[in-house]
Amino acid sequence: MDSSRVATRTPVTVNLKAIEATPESFAEFGQVISVSPDGEEFGPNDAQLELHRGVPRFYIMRLQERELKFANITHHASVTQCLGAIGGDEWYLGVAKASICDGETASDTGKKVSKAASGHCYLPPHPNDVVAFKIAGPKFLKLNVGTWHAGPLFRKKAMDFYNLELSNTNVLDHTMHNFSKENGVVFLIEDD
Repeated sequence: MDSSRVATRTPVTVNLKAIEATPESFAEFGQVISVSPDGEEFGPNDAQLELHRGVPRFYIMRLQERELKFANITHHASVTQCLGAIGGDEWYLGVAKASICDGETASDTGKKVSKAASGHCYLPPHPNDVVAFKIAGPKFLKLNVGTWHAGPLFRKKAMDFYNLELSNTNVLDHTMHNFSKENGVVFLIEDD
């Protein structure tokens, strides 16, 4: 067959209704950290971080034109990443539960096991498992190790975010899944 005549499949748009990120609604993906009084001792409402696999990196990233639509989703297998908007402006994040696994154990389930460039095994996220969150005000998200995430996404032209990860997260620990290519879908976040 002439490859130039093969039609490319147009991805189906899946609408996701954004839900407010609260400690309860976001619990299976990580933590929502809100304001606490000065002098309060460390406890369960503080970010429970895993930064021991490398040198922590805390920086401000400027993002531009991040519409509320995505096809790619990423996870990091070595760190709990923290993200927050400087100024508390409204932003959005698409997520799916962590799916890092022992290759042999996951094979027993009959699901497709993939191996990341960094060496760990994982189950690709399923489109039905993607959830969209809205984050506003003085709070940030701590993502559990391996939580799939797309964003930050927002309506403004540009926003600044603080980001806590490892110094080499985006070089050595960046596993991506392309829903458009692998599942034939793209996601559009809706918020009334």
